[in-house]
Amino acid sequence: MCQMNVLEAKTNFSKILAMLESHEEDEVVICKSNKPVAKIVLVPQVDVSKRIGIAKGKLIYPDDINFMDDEIAAMFYGEAE
Repeated sequence: MCQMNVLEAKTNFSKILAMLESHEEDEVVICKSNKPVAKIVLVPQVDVSKRIGIAKGKLIYPDDINFMDDEIAAMFYGEAE
């Protein structure tokens, strides 16, 4: 854990991000008048490849899901039923 005051953090913000990304620090505490007021941490990365298909087999819909298609089309396009 690293602590720095507001001015120092403002001046070295890019360095703070680099320290977090390289895992040199796990968090940086920002202080105002020597009192901690904020903590900067690295956002955990989510593996995007695991998001696709996450709900496979969990979606349930009725067999007659399209039963109102003609009625809805008539509402939009004014077609006679």
